[in-house]
Amino acid sequence: MSTDVSPSHAASPPKPKNGLLLLAVLGGMFLAMLDQTIVGTALPRITQELGGADLYTWVVTAYLLTSTITVPLYGRLSDTYGRKPLLLVGVVLFLLGSLLCGLAQDMNQLIAFRALQGLGAGALLPLSLALVVDLFPPDKSGRVQGAMGGVMALSYIAGPFLGGVFTDQASWRWAFMVNLPIGLVLIAIVVARLPHVAGQGRGTRPDYLGIAVFSGAIGALLVGLTEKGLDGHTWTSGPVLWPIVAAAVLLALFVLVERGAAEPIIPLELFRNRTYTLANAVSFCTAFCLYAGVVFLPRYFQEAVGLSATDSGLRIYPLMLGMVAGSGIAGALMSRTQRYKPWLIAGALLMAVGALLCAGITVGTSGLVLAGWMALLGLGMGPMLSGLTVAVQYSVPPRFTGTASANLTFFRQIGGSVALALAGTFYASVVAEEAPAHGLPAAHAAATASVIPWLAVGGALVALLALIALPGGRIKALAAGPATLDG
Repeated sequence: MSTDVSPSHAASPPKPKNGLLLLAVLGGMFLAMLDQTIVGTALPRITQELGGADLYTWVVTAYLLTSTITVPLYGRLSDTYGRKPLLLVGVVLFLLGSLLCGLAQDMNQLIAFRALQGLGAGALLPLSLALVVDLFPPDKSGRVQGAMGGVMALSYIAGPFLGGVFTDQASWRWAFMVNLPIGLVLIAIVVARLPHVAGQGRGTRPDYLGIAVFSGAIGALLVGLTEKGLDGHTWTSGPVLWPIVAAAVLLALFVLVERGAAEPIIPLELFRNRTYTLANAVSFCTAFCLYAGVVFLPRYFQEAVGLSATDSGLRIYPLMLGMVAGSGIAGALMSRTQRYKPWLIAGALLMAVGALLCAGITVGTSGLVLAGWMALLGLGMGPMLSGLTVAVQYSVPPRFTGTASANLTFFRQIGGSVALALAGTFYASVVAEEAPAHGLPAAHAAATASVIPWLAVGGALVALLALIALPGGRIKALAAGPATLDG
Protein backbone atom coordinates (compact mmCIF):
# COMPACT_ATOMS: atom_id res chain seq x y z
CA MET A 1 0.00 0.00 0.00
CA SER A 2 1.33 3.43 -0.88
CA THR A 3 2.44 5.71 1.86
CA ASP A 4 2.16 8.82 -0.33
CA VAL A 5 1.02 11.96 1.41
CA SER A 6 -1.39 13.98 -0.70
CA PRO A 7 -0.66 17.67 -0.25
CA SER A 8 -3.49 20.11 0.24
CA HIS A 9 -2.33 22.68 -2.27
CA ALA A 10 -4.64 25.64 -2.53
CA ALA A 11 -5.97 25.82 -6.06
CA SER A 12 -5.65 29.30 -7.48
CA PRO A 13 -4.71 30.74 -10.86
CA PRO A 14 -1.05 31.32 -11.61
CA LYS A 15 0.28 34.77 -10.95
CA PRO A 16 0.59 37.20 -13.88
CA LYS A 17 3.88 37.63 -15.70
CA ASN A 18 5.00 34.14 -14.83
CA GLY A 19 6.37 33.78 -18.35
CA LEU A 20 9.26 36.16 -17.62
CA LEU A 21 9.93 34.40 -14.34
CA LEU A 22 9.97 31.06 -16.14
CA LEU A 23 12.55 32.48 -18.55
CA ALA A 24 14.71 33.50 -15.59
CA VAL A 25 14.25 30.09 -13.96
CA LEU A 26 15.28 28.31 -17.17
CA GLY A 27 18.26 30.62 -17.58
CA GLY A 28 19.53 30.02 -14.06
CA MET A 29 19.16 26.28 -14.39
CA PHE A 30 20.98 26.34 -17.75
CA LEU A 31 23.93 28.25 -16.27
CA ALA A 32 24.32 25.89 -13.31
CA MET A 33 24.26 22.76 -15.43
CA LEU A 34 26.33 24.24 -18.24
CA ASP A 35 29.22 24.85 -15.87
CA GLN A 36 29.33 21.16 -14.97
CA THR A 37 30.54 20.38 -18.50
CA ILE A 38 31.81 23.53 -20.22
CA VAL A 39 35.22 23.41 -18.52
CA GLY A 40 36.12 19.90 -19.70
CA THR A 41 37.08 20.85 -23.26
CA ALA A 42 38.91 23.98 -22.05
CA LEU A 43 41.03 22.20 -19.42
CA PRO A 44 43.93 21.19 -21.68
CA ARG A 45 44.43 24.85 -22.68
CA ILE A 46 43.98 26.01 -19.09
CA THR A 47 46.74 23.72 -17.85
CA GLN A 48 49.01 24.87 -20.67
CA GLU A 49 48.58 28.48 -19.58
CA LEU A 50 48.36 28.14 -15.79
CA GLY A 51 50.43 24.99 -15.23
CA GLY A 52 49.48 22.55 -12.49
CA ALA A 53 48.70 19.56 -14.70
CA ASP A 54 48.66 17.35 -11.59
CA LEU A 55 45.65 19.36 -10.37
CA TYR A 56 43.74 18.82 -13.65
CA THR A 57 40.78 16.85 -12.28
CA TRP A 58 40.32 19.11 -9.26
CA VAL A 59 39.08 21.95 -11.45
CA VAL A 60 36.03 19.77 -12.13
CA THR A 61 35.89 18.05 -8.75
CA ALA A 62 35.91 21.29 -6.71
CA TYR A 63 32.77 22.48 -8.51
CA LEU A 64 31.12 19.08 -8.26
CA LEU A 65 31.85 18.82 -4.54
CA THR A 66 30.38 22.14 -3.46
CA SER A 67 27.44 22.13 -5.87
CA THR A 68 26.40 18.59 -4.93
CA ILE A 69 26.72 19.14 -1.18
CA THR A 70 24.73 22.37 -1.22
CA VAL A 71 21.86 21.16 -3.45
CA PRO A 72 19.80 19.56 -0.63
CA LEU A 73 20.80 22.33 1.80
CA TYR A 74 19.41 25.09 -0.43
CA GLY A 75 16.27 23.07 -1.08
CA ARG A 76 15.52 22.57 2.61
CA LEU A 77 16.46 26.12 3.60
CA SER A 78 14.21 27.54 0.87
CA ASP A 79 11.28 25.56 2.28
CA THR A 80 12.06 27.16 5.65
CA TYR A 81 12.98 30.73 4.74
CA GLY A 82 11.47 31.22 1.27
CA ARG A 83 12.77 30.76 -2.28
CA LYS A 84 13.68 34.34 -3.21
CA PRO A 85 16.47 35.09 -0.70
CA LEU A 86 18.10 31.68 -1.19
CA LEU A 87 17.93 31.99 -4.99
CA LEU A 88 19.51 35.46 -4.91
CA VAL A 89 22.28 34.25 -2.59
CA GLY A 90 22.98 31.37 -4.96
CA VAL A 91 23.09 33.52 -8.11
CA VAL A 92 25.37 36.13 -6.49
CA LEU A 93 27.82 33.48 -5.26
CA PHE A 94 27.77 31.80 -8.66
CA LEU A 95 28.52 35.04 -10.52
CA LEU A 96 31.25 36.03 -8.07
CA GLY A 97 32.86 32.63 -8.52
CA SER A 98 32.55 32.93 -12.31
CA LEU A 99 34.22 36.36 -12.34
CA LEU A 100 37.09 35.18 -10.15
CA CYS A 101 37.56 32.01 -12.25
CA GLY A 102 37.89 34.18 -15.34
CA LEU A 103 40.59 36.24 -13.58
CA ALA A 104 42.49 33.31 -12.01
CA GLN A 105 46.27 33.43 -12.34
CA ASP A 106 47.19 29.89 -11.26
CA MET A 107 45.54 26.51 -10.79
CA ASN A 108 45.17 26.81 -7.02
CA GLN A 109 43.21 30.03 -7.46
CA LEU A 110 41.07 28.50 -10.18
CA ILE A 111 40.22 25.47 -8.03
CA ALA A 112 39.27 27.68 -5.05
CA PHE A 113 37.11 29.92 -7.23
CA ARG A 114 35.44 26.89 -8.86
CA ALA A 115 34.49 25.73 -5.37
CA LEU A 116 32.94 29.17 -4.70
CA GLN A 117 31.09 28.97 -8.01
CA GLY A 118 29.71 25.57 -7.00
CA LEU A 119 28.47 26.96 -3.68
CA GLY A 120 26.17 29.22 -5.68
CA ALA A 121 25.29 26.70 -8.38
CA GLY A 122 23.80 24.37 -5.77
CA ALA A 123 20.87 26.78 -5.43
CA LEU A 124 20.01 27.27 -9.07
CA LEU A 125 18.70 23.89 -10.17
CA PRO A 126 16.65 22.74 -7.14
CA LEU A 127 15.07 26.16 -6.57
CA SER A 128 14.23 26.42 -10.27
CA LEU A 129 12.42 23.09 -10.07
CA ALA A 130 10.61 24.12 -6.88
CA LEU A 131 9.49 27.45 -8.36
CA VAL A 132 7.73 25.65 -11.20
CA VAL A 133 5.32 23.95 -8.82
CA ASP A 134 4.95 27.28 -6.95
CA LEU A 135 4.02 29.15 -10.11
CA PHE A 136 2.08 26.76 -12.34
CA PRO A 137 -1.01 24.56 -11.82
CA PRO A 138 -0.86 20.77 -12.33
CA ASP A 139 -2.44 20.90 -15.78
CA LYS A 140 0.51 23.00 -17.00
CA SER A 141 3.28 21.62 -14.83
CA GLY A 142 4.00 18.65 -17.10
CA ARG A 143 4.52 20.89 -20.12
CA VAL A 144 6.68 23.32 -18.12
CA GLN A 145 8.73 20.48 -16.66
CA GLY A 146 9.19 19.22 -20.22
CA ALA A 147 10.67 22.59 -21.18
CA MET A 148 12.95 22.47 -18.15
CA GLY A 149 14.03 18.94 -19.01
CA GLY A 150 14.88 20.16 -22.50
CA VAL A 151 17.04 22.93 -21.06
CA MET A 152 18.80 20.37 -18.84
CA ALA A 153 19.50 18.21 -21.89
CA LEU A 154 20.74 21.19 -23.88
CA SER A 155 23.14 22.19 -21.10
CA TYR A 156 24.73 18.74 -20.90
CA ILE A 157 25.56 18.73 -24.59
CA ALA A 158 26.17 22.44 -25.19
CA GLY A 159 28.79 22.66 -22.45
CA PRO A 160 31.57 20.71 -24.17
CA PHE A 161 30.82 22.38 -27.51
CA LEU A 162 30.82 25.94 -26.13
CA GLY A 163 33.93 25.22 -24.09
CA GLY A 164 35.69 24.16 -27.25
CA VAL A 165 34.48 27.18 -29.24
CA PHE A 166 35.53 29.70 -26.59
CA THR A 167 38.91 28.04 -26.20
CA ASP A 168 39.60 27.80 -29.93
CA GLN A 169 38.19 31.15 -31.01
CA ALA A 170 38.74 33.50 -28.05
CA SER A 171 40.04 32.46 -24.62
CA TRP A 172 39.18 29.80 -22.08
CA ARG A 173 38.36 32.65 -19.67
CA TRP A 174 35.16 33.32 -21.63
CA ALA A 175 33.86 29.94 -20.50
CA PHE A 176 33.42 31.63 -17.13
CA MET A 177 32.86 35.28 -18.10
CA VAL A 178 29.88 34.40 -20.30
CA ASN A 179 27.88 33.74 -17.13
CA LEU A 180 28.05 37.38 -15.97
CA PRO A 181 25.67 39.21 -18.35
CA ILE A 182 23.14 36.38 -18.24
CA GLY A 183 23.32 36.17 -14.45
CA LEU A 184 22.86 39.91 -13.97
CA VAL A 185 19.68 39.78 -16.09
CA LEU A 186 18.42 36.88 -13.94
CA ILE A 187 19.02 38.86 -10.75
CA ALA A 188 17.11 41.85 -12.15
CA ILE A 189 14.10 39.68 -13.07
CA VAL A 190 14.06 37.84 -9.72
CA VAL A 191 14.31 41.07 -7.73
CA ALA A 192 11.60 42.80 -9.77
CA ARG A 193 9.12 40.00 -10.42
CA LEU A 194 9.47 37.22 -7.86
CA PRO A 195 7.53 38.03 -4.69
CA HIS A 196 9.09 37.10 -1.38
CA VAL A 197 6.99 34.40 0.25
CA ALA A 198 8.06 33.39 3.72
CA GLY A 199 8.75 29.72 4.30
CA GLN A 200 7.05 27.63 6.93
CA GLY A 201 9.91 27.38 9.39
CA ARG A 202 11.04 30.91 10.23
CA GLY A 203 12.17 31.30 13.80
CA THR A 204 13.53 27.78 14.04
CA ARG A 205 17.23 27.08 14.53
CA PRO A 206 18.92 25.70 11.40
CA ASP A 207 20.23 22.16 11.65
CA TYR A 208 23.88 23.22 11.85
CA LEU A 209 25.15 19.85 13.07
CA GLY A 210 23.28 18.02 10.32
CA ILE A 211 24.68 20.41 7.70
CA ALA A 212 28.24 19.90 8.96
CA VAL A 213 28.04 16.09 9.12
CA PHE A 214 26.26 15.83 5.76
CA SER A 215 28.83 18.09 4.07
CA GLY A 216 31.69 16.01 5.44
CA ALA A 217 30.08 12.73 4.39
CA ILE A 218 29.26 13.74 0.80
CA GLY A 219 32.57 15.55 0.40
CA ALA A 220 34.48 12.42 1.44
CA LEU A 221 32.35 10.22 -0.83
CA LEU A 222 32.92 12.40 -3.88
CA VAL A 223 36.65 12.64 -3.24
CA GLY A 224 36.87 8.83 -3.03
CA LEU A 225 34.82 8.35 -6.19
CA THR A 226 36.87 10.96 -8.06
CA GLU A 227 40.12 9.22 -7.09
CA LYS A 228 38.63 5.90 -8.25
CA GLY A 229 38.11 7.37 -11.70
CA LEU A 230 41.82 8.14 -12.03
CA ASP A 231 44.14 5.71 -13.79
CA GLY A 232 45.91 3.29 -11.49
CA HIS A 233 43.55 3.53 -8.53
CA THR A 234 41.55 0.51 -7.38
CA TRP A 235 38.78 0.28 -4.77
CA THR A 236 41.37 -0.77 -2.17
CA SER A 237 43.78 2.09 -2.91
CA GLY A 238 44.18 4.39 0.08
CA PRO A 239 43.00 7.58 -1.71
CA VAL A 240 39.81 5.71 -2.72
CA LEU A 241 39.11 3.40 0.22
CA TRP A 242 39.59 5.71 3.20
CA PRO A 243 37.42 8.60 1.99
CA ILE A 244 34.61 6.14 1.19
CA VAL A 245 34.94 4.48 4.61
CA ALA A 246 34.86 7.92 6.24
CA ALA A 247 31.77 8.79 4.18
CA ALA A 248 29.97 5.62 5.34
CA VAL A 249 30.72 6.39 9.00
CA LEU A 250 29.61 10.02 8.65
CA LEU A 251 26.41 9.05 6.81
CA ALA A 252 25.50 6.68 9.65
CA LEU A 253 26.14 9.53 12.10
CA PHE A 254 24.08 11.85 9.92
CA VAL A 255 21.04 9.56 10.18
CA LEU A 256 21.32 9.64 13.98
CA VAL A 257 21.63 13.43 13.98
CA GLU A 258 18.63 13.91 11.70
CA ARG A 259 16.42 11.68 13.83
CA GLY A 260 16.89 14.04 16.76
CA ALA A 261 16.84 17.35 14.85
CA ALA A 262 13.88 19.71 15.24
CA GLU A 263 14.21 20.87 11.59
CA PRO A 264 16.30 18.20 9.82
CA ILE A 265 18.09 19.29 6.70
CA ILE A 266 16.91 16.07 4.99
CA PRO A 267 13.65 14.92 6.62
CA LEU A 268 13.94 11.15 6.86
CA GLU A 269 10.17 10.79 7.05
CA LEU A 270 10.00 11.51 3.32
CA PHE A 271 11.65 8.18 2.56
CA ARG A 272 8.57 6.40 3.95
CA ASN A 273 6.80 7.77 0.87
CA ARG A 274 7.07 5.11 -1.86
CA THR A 275 6.78 7.50 -4.78
CA TYR A 276 9.42 9.83 -3.37
CA THR A 277 11.86 7.03 -2.56
CA LEU A 278 11.45 5.16 -5.84
CA ALA A 279 11.69 8.35 -7.93
CA ASN A 280 14.99 9.22 -6.25
CA ALA A 281 16.23 5.67 -6.91
CA VAL A 282 15.28 6.09 -10.59
CA SER A 283 17.08 9.45 -10.70
CA PHE A 284 20.23 7.77 -9.33
CA CYS A 285 20.06 4.87 -11.82
CA THR A 286 19.22 6.90 -14.92
CA ALA A 287 22.26 9.09 -14.24
CA PHE A 288 24.24 6.04 -15.38
CA CYS A 289 22.56 6.35 -18.77
CA LEU A 290 22.97 10.12 -18.95
CA TYR A 291 26.66 10.18 -18.08
CA ALA A 292 27.39 7.18 -20.30
CA GLY A 293 26.24 9.21 -23.28
CA VAL A 294 27.50 12.71 -22.51
CA VAL A 295 30.95 11.59 -21.30
CA PHE A 296 31.94 8.61 -23.45
CA LEU A 297 30.45 9.49 -26.82
CA PRO A 298 32.50 12.72 -27.15
CA ARG A 299 35.54 10.70 -26.10
CA TYR A 300 34.79 8.18 -28.86
CA PHE A 301 34.59 10.93 -31.48
CA GLN A 302 37.88 12.46 -30.33
CA GLU A 303 39.94 9.35 -29.57
CA ALA A 304 38.58 6.84 -32.08
CA VAL A 305 37.41 9.02 -34.97
CA GLY A 306 40.01 11.77 -34.50
CA LEU A 307 37.70 14.80 -34.34
CA SER A 308 38.46 18.03 -32.51
CA ALA A 309 36.71 18.92 -29.25
CA THR A 310 34.45 21.38 -31.08
CA ASP A 311 33.53 18.89 -33.81
CA SER A 312 32.87 16.13 -31.28
CA GLY A 313 30.42 18.46 -29.55
CA LEU A 314 28.56 18.89 -32.83
CA ARG A 315 28.50 15.16 -33.57
CA ILE A 316 26.59 14.33 -30.37
CA TYR A 317 23.77 16.73 -31.22
CA PRO A 318 21.43 13.80 -32.06
CA LEU A 319 21.68 12.77 -28.40
CA MET A 320 20.88 16.30 -27.23
CA LEU A 321 18.03 16.76 -29.69
CA GLY A 322 16.60 13.40 -28.66
CA MET A 323 16.70 14.43 -25.00
CA VAL A 324 15.05 17.78 -25.74
CA ALA A 325 12.36 16.11 -27.86
CA GLY A 326 11.79 13.31 -25.34
CA SER A 327 11.43 15.77 -22.50
CA GLY A 328 9.07 18.02 -24.43
CA ILE A 329 6.91 15.15 -25.71
CA ALA A 330 6.70 13.58 -22.26
CA GLY A 331 5.78 16.94 -20.73
CA ALA A 332 2.98 17.46 -23.26
CA LEU A 333 1.67 13.93 -22.73
CA MET A 334 1.76 14.35 -18.95
CA SER A 335 -0.21 17.60 -19.21
CA ARG A 336 -2.74 16.02 -21.56
CA THR A 337 -3.25 12.75 -19.68
CA GLN A 338 -2.40 13.92 -16.14
CA ARG A 339 -0.31 10.75 -15.85
CA TYR A 340 3.46 10.41 -15.66
CA LYS A 341 4.14 6.72 -14.98
CA PRO A 342 3.50 5.32 -18.51
CA TRP A 343 5.83 7.88 -20.13
CA LEU A 344 8.59 7.21 -17.62
CA ILE A 345 8.37 3.46 -18.26
CA ALA A 346 8.47 4.07 -22.01
CA GLY A 347 11.54 6.25 -21.51
CA ALA A 348 13.37 3.55 -19.57
CA LEU A 349 12.68 1.03 -22.34
CA LEU A 350 13.92 3.40 -25.05
CA MET A 351 17.10 4.07 -23.06
CA ALA A 352 17.82 0.38 -22.71
CA VAL A 353 17.32 -0.26 -26.44
CA GLY A 354 19.41 2.74 -27.51
CA ALA A 355 22.25 1.82 -25.15
CA LEU A 356 22.19 -1.82 -26.24
CA LEU A 357 22.53 -0.80 -29.89
CA CYS A 358 25.67 1.16 -28.95
CA ALA A 359 27.36 -2.19 -28.29
CA GLY A 360 27.85 -2.25 -32.06
CA ILE A 361 30.07 0.86 -32.14
CA THR A 362 33.33 0.46 -34.09
CA VAL A 363 35.76 2.89 -35.71
CA GLY A 364 33.88 2.44 -38.97
CA THR A 365 30.33 2.82 -37.66
CA SER A 366 28.24 4.97 -39.99
CA GLY A 367 27.62 8.45 -38.62
CA LEU A 368 23.98 8.24 -39.66
CA VAL A 369 23.45 4.90 -37.91
CA LEU A 370 25.14 6.12 -34.75
CA ALA A 371 23.04 9.30 -34.85
CA GLY A 372 19.94 7.09 -34.79
CA TRP A 373 21.22 5.16 -31.79
CA MET A 374 22.05 8.39 -29.96
CA ALA A 375 18.64 9.87 -30.76
CA LEU A 376 16.93 6.77 -29.34
CA LEU A 377 19.02 6.98 -26.16
CA GLY A 378 18.16 10.68 -25.86
CA LEU A 379 14.44 10.11 -26.43
CA GLY A 380 14.47 7.70 -23.51
CA MET A 381 16.46 9.99 -21.24
CA GLY A 382 14.29 13.04 -21.92
CA PRO A 383 11.22 11.96 -19.89
CA MET A 384 13.46 11.30 -16.87
CA LEU A 385 14.46 14.95 -16.82
CA SER A 386 10.86 16.11 -16.56
CA GLY A 387 8.60 13.32 -15.32
CA LEU A 388 10.52 12.44 -12.17
CA THR A 389 10.25 16.03 -10.95
CA VAL A 390 6.49 15.95 -11.40
CA ALA A 391 6.33 12.65 -9.51
CA VAL A 392 8.23 13.82 -6.42
CA GLN A 393 6.80 17.33 -6.22
CA TYR A 394 3.21 16.12 -6.14
CA SER A 395 3.87 13.25 -3.77
CA VAL A 396 5.01 15.34 -0.79
CA PRO A 397 3.34 18.09 1.29
CA PRO A 398 3.88 21.65 -0.02
CA ARG A 399 6.31 22.50 2.78
CA PHE A 400 8.74 19.92 1.35
CA THR A 401 8.58 20.93 -2.32
CA GLY A 402 12.04 22.51 -2.34
CA THR A 403 13.53 19.60 -0.41
CA ALA A 404 12.01 17.03 -2.77
CA SER A 405 13.21 18.87 -5.89
CA ALA A 406 16.71 19.27 -4.46
CA ASN A 407 17.09 15.66 -3.41
CA LEU A 408 16.09 14.46 -6.88
CA THR A 409 18.95 16.55 -8.29
CA PHE A 410 21.29 15.39 -5.54
CA PHE A 411 20.71 11.70 -6.26
CA ARG A 412 21.21 12.30 -9.99
CA GLN A 413 24.59 13.95 -9.37
CA ILE A 414 25.71 11.25 -6.93
CA GLY A 415 24.60 8.61 -9.45
CA GLY A 416 26.71 10.29 -12.12
CA SER A 417 29.75 10.32 -9.84
CA VAL A 418 29.32 6.63 -9.03
CA ALA A 419 28.85 5.80 -12.71
CA LEU A 420 32.05 7.56 -13.74
CA ALA A 421 34.00 5.92 -10.92
CA LEU A 422 32.80 2.48 -12.02
CA ALA A 423 33.39 3.15 -15.70
CA GLY A 424 36.80 4.81 -15.52
CA THR A 425 38.81 1.69 -14.70
CA PHE A 426 36.71 -0.49 -17.01
CA TYR A 427 37.26 1.87 -19.95
CA ALA A 428 41.01 2.03 -19.32
CA SER A 429 41.29 -1.76 -19.03
CA VAL A 430 39.54 -2.32 -22.37
CA VAL A 431 41.83 0.22 -24.06
CA ALA A 432 44.93 -1.43 -22.56
CA GLU A 433 43.76 -4.87 -23.69
CA GLU A 434 42.74 -3.93 -27.24
CA ALA A 435 45.40 -1.37 -28.18
CA PRO A 436 48.38 -3.73 -28.74
CA ALA A 437 46.47 -5.86 -31.22
CA HIS A 438 44.20 -3.34 -32.94
CA GLY A 439 45.65 0.13 -32.33
CA LEU A 440 44.46 2.99 -30.16
CA PRO A 441 41.50 4.22 -32.27
CA ALA A 442 39.96 0.73 -32.41
CA ALA A 443 40.71 0.25 -28.71
CA HIS A 444 38.82 3.42 -27.78
CA ALA A 445 35.90 2.36 -29.98
CA ALA A 446 35.82 -1.04 -28.27
CA ALA A 447 35.92 0.62 -24.85
CA THR A 448 32.99 2.86 -25.81
CA ALA A 449 31.03 -0.13 -27.13
CA SER A 450 31.60 -1.88 -23.78
CA VAL A 451 31.11 0.94 -21.29
CA ILE A 452 27.94 2.53 -22.68
CA PRO A 453 25.83 -0.66 -22.73
CA TRP A 454 27.28 -1.80 -19.40
CA LEU A 455 26.43 1.48 -17.68
CA ALA A 456 23.28 2.55 -19.45
CA VAL A 457 21.47 -0.78 -19.92
CA GLY A 458 22.14 -1.74 -16.32
CA GLY A 459 20.92 1.62 -15.04
CA ALA A 460 17.86 1.59 -17.31
CA LEU A 461 16.77 -1.90 -16.25
CA VAL A 462 17.04 -1.15 -12.53
CA ALA A 463 15.17 2.11 -13.12
CA LEU A 464 12.48 0.21 -15.05
CA LEU A 465 11.86 -2.12 -12.11
CA ALA A 466 11.57 0.87 -9.76
CA LEU A 467 9.17 2.63 -12.14
CA ILE A 468 6.92 -0.42 -12.42
CA ALA A 469 6.72 -0.43 -8.61
CA LEU A 470 5.68 3.26 -8.50
CA PRO A 471 2.20 3.60 -6.97
CA GLY A 472 -0.50 5.62 -8.70
CA GLY A 473 0.96 7.80 -11.36
CA ARG A 474 -1.75 10.43 -11.73
CA ILE A 475 -0.78 14.06 -11.17
CA LYS A 476 -4.24 15.11 -9.99
CA ALA A 477 -4.48 12.12 -7.69
CA LEU A 478 -1.43 13.44 -5.88
CA ALA A 479 -2.34 17.10 -5.65
CA ALA A 480 -5.39 19.25 -6.10
CA GLY A 481 -3.36 22.25 -7.24
CA PRO A 482 -0.03 24.04 -7.04
CA ALA A 483 1.54 25.67 -4.04
CA THR A 484 0.99 29.15 -5.41
CA LEU A 485 2.89 32.29 -4.47
CA ASP A 486 1.10 34.58 -2.11
CA GLY A 487 2.90 37.75 -3.14
